[in-house]
Amino acid sequence: MKKTLIYLTFIFLCLPVLAQDVSIEASYPSVVHEGSQFSVMWTVNTGGGHFSAPSFEGFYKLMGPQTSYSSSTQIINGKVTQNTSYSYVYYLQAVKEGKFVIPPATFTLKNKTYHSDSLHIEVTGSTARQNVPQAGNNTANAAPAEDEAAGKDVFIDFSLNRGSVYLGQAIVATVKIYTRVDLSGINEIKYPSFTGFLKTDLDTPPLNSLRRETVNGTAYGTGIIQQFLLYPQITGEVTIDPVQITVLIQQKTGQSDPFFGDFFSSFQSVPKVIVSKALTLNVKPLPGTQPGDFSGVVGDINIKAGISKDTVNVNDAVNFKVVISGSGNLKLAGTPSLKLSPDVELYDPKVTDNLKNNTNGTTGQKTFDFLMIPRHYGDFTIPSVSYSYFSTSTGKYERLSTKPFHFYARKGTEDDTGITVYGGVTKEDVKYVGKDIRFIKSSPGRLKKESWAVLSNRLFYSGYAAALLIFLIVLFIRREQIRRNADIIAVKNRKAAKIAGKRLKDASACMKKGENDRFYEEVLKGLWGYLSDKLNIPVSSLNKINAVNALTGLGLADEEIKQLTDILDTCEYARYSPSGSASELTEIYEGASQFIKLLENSIG
Repeated sequence: MKKTLIYLTFIFLCLPVLAQDVSIEASYPSVVHEGSQFSVMWTVNTGGGHFSAPSFEGFYKLMGPQTSYSSSTQIINGKVTQNTSYSYVYYLQAVKEGKFVIPPATFTLKNKTYHSDSLHIEVTGSTARQNVPQAGNNTANAAPAEDEAAGKDVFIDFSLNRGSVYLGQAIVATVKIYTRVDLSGINEIKYPSFTGFLKTDLDTPPLNSLRRETVNGTAYGTGIIQQFLLYPQITGEVTIDPVQITVLIQQKTGQSDPFFGDFFSSFQSVPKVIVSKALTLNVKPLPGTQPGDFSGVVGDINIKAGISKDTVNVNDAVNFKVVISGSGNLKLAGTPSLKLSPDVELYDPKVTDNLKNNTNGTTGQKTFDFLMIPRHYGDFTIPSVSYSYFSTSTGKYERLSTKPFHFYARKGTEDDTGITVYGGVTKEDVKYVGKDIRFIKSSPGRLKKESWAVLSNRLFYSGYAAALLIFLIVLFIRREQIRRNADIIAVKNRKAAKIAGKRLKDASACMKKGENDRFYEEVLKGLWGYLSDKLNIPVSSLNKINAVNALTGLGLADEEIKQLTDILDTCEYARYSPSGSASELTEIYEGASQFIKLLENSIG
């Protein structure tokens, strides 16, 4: 009985506690500096519900939520007071100046939703802020090291060497660390995804030692962690996410000895997460109207061409080589267009490149080796090849052209096969043999009357009808075949998988031989060629962005598209730093094959 009374008394005393209203309070700074990191905390006075944070538009979320719980109960003069709170903490970074409003957070309990107040935060510029360089300068457009310092012991300077570029123009992104405390190492680096860019990692020496630099009168040890060569593939204001690095800071444990100082002190490595600013780049579209022979190259290039022979026999091969050299996004240089006589059979060129990437961009040359075979004797001309590009030095389109080339195809001799080819159709020369006409016999011979007439036999008419039916079927199939082959785009679409399969077969052979660099090159050529033929996008205009958009429009799932982009990124990186185990190569090969099969089954 006593226990029952105690329970009832406790329940009645707790009723005021249970009847309290749910409240959400926010704690945050009202003014922060651009690039600074700060925390926002929401406190809810009850549990058991679901907390939803708002979108942090205008800020970069570093981490969160970190949750904590506290509870206290007081009984004063028989009055029970219980305080319960749940805290949700988010760590943010100010990205740009301005006044921002973060929407209210929500807390849902028993199908009822509670809202906090909106957050009003003003982001001001740093006192050490310098002017942003104009387009065309060779200094970074991101906040300089003076902005990042602001009394910090360690920070990252993530910068670009240009603030405004044309579509496809090279820029260099540099990740640099500044510290005035002892570091025992770098535990983890998270680079941005560089969405909308074609990225190449530049060779950066390992960070074995730091150089001394002074920032705002404070000495820092500095070192470059990584540099990237970027080619923007989309226009407009493009935002690059920050770089996040976890460094290990050496901290002393215990106190220093009064006689020996820190000689016998012990140290421990404490991890600390540091985040750079987000970068904004202005990518301008190429001005004016693109020429019809635009190659897709943005930079400064030259062109030269040459022919292997000026006199050949019919059906012998002639090599015509076009070399594009200079600087710019030469990886995306399109194939020059050749207009030849229909009596010359032209094959797809063999493309080789010798390119180097550095802080000045991509330099080197790209070679297109065309194989052509004359199928008829006579004089032939390779017209002048025109090749347009956008010059970053002049800011306009420039057109290059080669001189025309001539070669002569000799008619084959009688010692040859006796076959001359006209326009791709094989015909035999007419020769007088002396036995091609026989005399008609003058004697009637023995004649015998057949017992039955052919015209009176039913098998004759049946065979005639069957032959006519077969003729009509063959005629229909042939006409259908001619019609299908007349549509060049459809033919490429149908043969896309077959051609890509040959490329992957060559890649498999390179993998077995241990030629990793050629393996990645063949996989890339197979996938890009397949996408160009299947999606009907010229190679000169094909890039990762419009390929992803086209595949999304065809209804492919995001996971399947991500599988393709991962393979392309891995191969692009590995072409210039060939490495990888046999299992990794096999995984890339099987992934490419599976994607081609998937797309064939999806769209046919």
